[in-house]
Amino acid sequence: MTNLANPSNHNILALQMCSGLNADDNIAELKKALNTLPATRPLLVCLPEAFLVFSKSGHDTLSTAKHIEQYKRQISQLCKHHNIWLNAGTIPEPYNNTKYYAASHLYNNQGECVATYNKIHLFDVNVDDKTGSYRESDFTQAGSDVVVVESPFGKLGLTVCYDLRFSALFNALARKGAEVILVPSAFTMVTGQAHWQPLLAARAIETQCYVVAAAQYGTHENGRQTYGHSIIISPWGNTLSNLPSGTGFISANADLEPLQKIRRDMPVQSHQRFREHLL
Repeated sequence: MTNLANPSNHNILALQMCSGLNADDNIAELKKALNTLPATRPLLVCLPEAFLVFSKSGHDTLSTAKHIEQYKRQISQLCKHHNIWLNAGTIPEPYNNTKYYAASHLYNNQGECVATYNKIHLFDVNVDDKTGSYRESDFTQAGSDVVVVESPFGKLGLTVCYDLRFSALFNALARKGAEVILVPSAFTMVTGQAHWQPLLAARAIETQCYVVAAAQYGTHENGRQTYGHSIIISPWGNTLSNLPSGTGFISANADLEPLQKIRRDMPVQSHQRFREHLL
């Protein structure tokens, strides 16, 4: 695991992972990582998209979804044991016998699931990589709710990966009061190299929020390659912490005082003239 820089001053961590096919193995890796946490409390730990299982097919992910409650119990117990809040990236939540939600759960330090966001925008695209064609909607049911939740770290807005390309969702989160927006992701190598950091910086600047993006990295057992570059960006668009490659934690402090000053000095939400066209 990558060492933390000045962790005692930081209240938000993002874990970069290279998740594999087996959910039990991925949970074991998470447990190892959580054993290295700093003493800072309250503490929010953010995991990447598909942290629990990075399957070869939607059929395989659907099989995991049918046993998801046992893994949710383990996640809850970890939060209580370590006294942490945790955004559990995404896990497959059953929708029906043929589809699941890409669900991003937020747990508090009592192990309670206090919010759930189901990924709205599904990755049905062609990419110039070894996989070529991605059709997430074949097995994933799109969500519809915009989710913002109170926390000790400010008001958290929940998104997932491909949502990053849709500024209307982020503006909707800002209008609901979001101060920190979480973006658990598994960007492809090709799209990540082209668009990852510019999009994240743009979303932070336009919403005047902290953006926390925990990412998958590397060549996975299913043959896919993900970009990594987990990053935390300030409401002014500055990079506070990042990890281009490998696995491990990044960390930053979400200080809400400078955020409020930025919003007072440049009140972009009150200047917005196209609200009726946004979510």
